Amino acid sequence: MAEETQIITRFAKRIVDHGFSVPAIFFLEMSKYASFIGSQILVFFGPILTAFIRSDGYYDLARLLEEKENVEFLLKKIERLEAEKKQIKALEKQ
Repeated sequence: MAEETQIITRFAKRIVDHGFSVPAIFFLEMSKYASFIGSQILVFFGPILTAFIRSDGYYDLARLLEEKENVEFLLKKIERLEAEKKQIKALEKQ
């Protein structure tokens, strides 16, 4: 379970760092109840996407997103990291 949490947390950090929080949240909320289908779409597009990104954690993430609970954890982690990022920016402006 700790490895799964670590993989999801690392993926959430990448999403927030690259500024894709809103599209990711939108996509995940939309596909949360069909998470198995979403994970299979990731597997289907895997050969194409891994040509542009490293594949070391890609298929692990696709496996984890099969379960709705993991999708919900990822959503909450992205939202929490995004809120922290906004708080830091607000403090820097002061």
